[in-house]
Amino acid sequence: MTGNIQGSTNKGSLQGNKYRAIFISDVHLGTSACQAEYLIDFLTENTADKIYLVGDIVDFIAMRKRVYFSPQHEEVLALILKKARSGTQVIYIPGNHDAIMRRFCGQTISGVDIRFSAVHETMNGESFYVSHGDEFDGIMQCSAWLNWLGDVSHGFLLRLNTFVNLVRKSWKLPYWSLARAVKKRIGKAQDFINQFERISARDAYERNYDGYICGHIHHWQMTYHESSLYINDGDWVEHCTALVETMQGDLAIVHWADEKEVLVRRSELAKPEIEESEEWVSV
Repeated sequence: MTGNIQGSTNKGSLQGNKYRAIFISDVHLGTSACQAEYLIDFLTENTADKIYLVGDIVDFIAMRKRVYFSPQHEEVLALILKKARSGTQVIYIPGNHDAIMRRFCGQTISGVDIRFSAVHETMNGESFYVSHGDEFDGIMQCSAWLNWLGDVSHGFLLRLNTFVNLVRKSWKLPYWSLARAVKKRIGKAQDFINQFERISARDAYERNYDGYICGHIHHWQMTYHESSLYINDGDWVEHCTALVETMQGDLAIVHWADEKEVLVRRSELAKPEIEESEEWVSV
């Protein structure tokens, strides 16, 4: 199928789309966990008026210990720069793993605008605050040792995820996110995700935005928290997902690996009817 994904089935071909905007985060170029092959295919097959790079595009932290920068990783960067030169507005919001790039915020380099955060205006006139999401780490109720333990275990999980999918590929099975399956079965991980979603959605509400778009926690999602729409575009190490705004103004999260599908659409969500005085009373 070609054209926009409005009205398409959730599974099947999504190639050849033109979008108003694409949001990509947590690519982690420079690490073996990066699923660069799928991202190259996604960037080749799809175009947009705007592309938001929502942090952790290059993993400078991991590269201090070991650098894994394959020709495919270089091709990802080349494709992004080519799009910027060809008229696509590319907005880069550095995250915690590429925080070194924050020193260049406010500048345009090779056609890429580097910013601390951004505001995306949809075709329907709604405004979404866009940032990587790591600024909420200090608010989350999590001790330093637990953060360390989480980083170590998550790193192991990513390596295991890569191994499992190499085996699946040899058996001609489609890509599958082991990491997401594990997270959904660990109560503490799910509690952390829920807390992150609610805190960040409330922050966007208090800034008078209609919602919040981020990455950071490697967990794609589109859901309402009270009247604020929380959207996480996912990542390209575990889930191979991106957020898109169609030319009709709908927002959707797409999965792009061996199988390509629309995971959730904004138009399919029911906005909760809540009196303004009742909002956030449980926070």
